Amino acid sequence: MTHMIETPRPDRPKRSFFLRRGPMENIATVVIAAGFLMLFQPFLLVLYTYSLVTLLTGTAMFIIVSKFAE
Repeated sequence: MTHMIETPRPDRPKRSFFLRRGPMENIATVVIAAGFLMLFQPFLLVLYTYSLVTLLTGTAMFIIVSKFAE
């Protein structure tokens, strides 16, 4: 039976909230959902007007953020 000795890893500095993948994917998902709701609401034309831009922004944000480290 061999025993492995684990060497302690140096502590890495914590990444900023805006550079972490998990929280930013959640924000991108909320932006996509907001764009979807803006697209299908029947009350305000201004929300409908900017719904596609919101959807595309959320989608692009999700694609970019999915490349971030954990």
